[in-house]
Amino acid sequence: MRVSKYIVLLAAVALTACQFRNDEFVDFMDMEAAKGLSFKVISQHETDLSEGLPYNCFLPDGTPVSEYTDESDEPANPNNGPRKTSSVTGTAIVQELLKYGNQHKVIEIVGTYPSFDGNGEEVTLSGKVMLPKGRKPKRLILVSHYTVGSNAEAPSNCFSLEGVLVKLGYGLIIPDYMGYGITADQIHPYLVMMQTANNVIHMYFAVREWLEAVDMSPEYNDIYLMGYSQGGATTMAVEYLAEVAYGDPEDPLYIPLHRVFAGGGPYDVKATFERFINTDLSGYPVAVPLVLQGMIKGNNLNMQLSDMMQPWLCEKMDEWINSKRYTTAQINSFIGTTVTHELLTQEAMKQTSDKVAELYKAMTVNSVVNYHWQPQSSVYIMHSMDDETVPYTNATNAKAKWSDANITYNFGHYGGHVKTALRFIYSVQTLLQEEEKERKQYDE
Repeated sequence: MRVSKYIVLLAAVALTACQFRNDEFVDFMDMEAAKGLSFKVISQHETDLSEGLPYNCFLPDGTPVSEYTDESDEPANPNNGPRKTSSVTGTAIVQELLKYGNQHKVIEIVGTYPSFDGNGEEVTLSGKVMLPKGRKPKRLILVSHYTVGSNAEAPSNCFSLEGVLVKLGYGLIIPDYMGYGITADQIHPYLVMMQTANNVIHMYFAVREWLEAVDMSPEYNDIYLMGYSQGGATTMAVEYLAEVAYGDPEDPLYIPLHRVFAGGGPYDVKATFERFINTDLSGYPVAVPLVLQGMIKGNNLNMQLSDMMQPWLCEKMDEWINSKRYTTAQINSFIGTTVTHELLTQEAMKQTSDKVAELYKAMTVNSVVNYHWQPQSSVYIMHSMDDETVPYTNATNAKAKWSDANITYNFGHYGGHVKTALRFIYSVQTLLQEEEKERKQYDE
């Protein structure tokens, strides 16, 4: 697959050395050195994590973390096999996420950056940079966020759950996908992998240049990639671009990768949708209209949503989904059924029809497991065998495809999709702590 590079002009900027104290306020919005750069800061504020996560922190279904208890196991899904009891509840994992370390203050910086839409037209997108207060970050983590429904859950508008990793000394770059943040009035090209991955990388380029200008470049220039659910698949697509299109150390746009963390991702979009049809069950019904709209509109297919979806669902697309007013949990409640044939037309349920074949072709193109590529960096992939949202077949297909890659797989009965999101972030935190400990021992 031929990938066009995003050309970034790296301006020569006179840097002013800064010595930050832990209690010092740094106004990143009014720094002379950053003027004229492609990353434009539009707001910043400080968040104190010493008393817990802020109210505007959401789980993958849109539930505020402050309201999440989940002390009991989710109902078993017979299509996912037997369920085993989890020994750690969701609330306990949140508590563990917040317990480690003494760096509790996070600087949240919202900004815009230039990118391209699916037609190659220039577009301005938004996102958030999260930095530890009072110091330069150790490394950067480029985060691809999980599926959101409401614009309130877009990274630029909330405290992303991955932000707990800042207390370990890391800086996070978290783009809003196209259709969220300042482009919330536009349709999100759901699971259109190359467009979304390029948008993510464009923010990294813009922020990397900006951090250098404000004298906040990380101690190490190689970066982590991280994402869960939709973000897990996007993260692997970002790794693909980083290694194939930006993998030359002599290229000014070289992206040095340190390690990759991916969890619960739909790496095989076609297999995921086929499961919806073959089992006549979608444990996450909002995924059906999201995937169909993403494939049809994001890939300019010669068909209408009404060809694939029941009329009552088509009529509600703009109100429920494209308005960006509701969380995915609310939309699932509105839909009111997990039976696939109640969501799709008869033609859509026929896998041999011409329109379904065209749809499957688009899904295949947007499935990262179908790229002619083996990941080169060290990768950690986690998936729950009980996942009711992103079928476990995605994990097994990824393992079969990337059999020659340096990948650590963590598959187990970890409960449902939301609970596993917490486990995934906790696992990443633990791996980062272990890596830091090994580095210190090596230095000694």
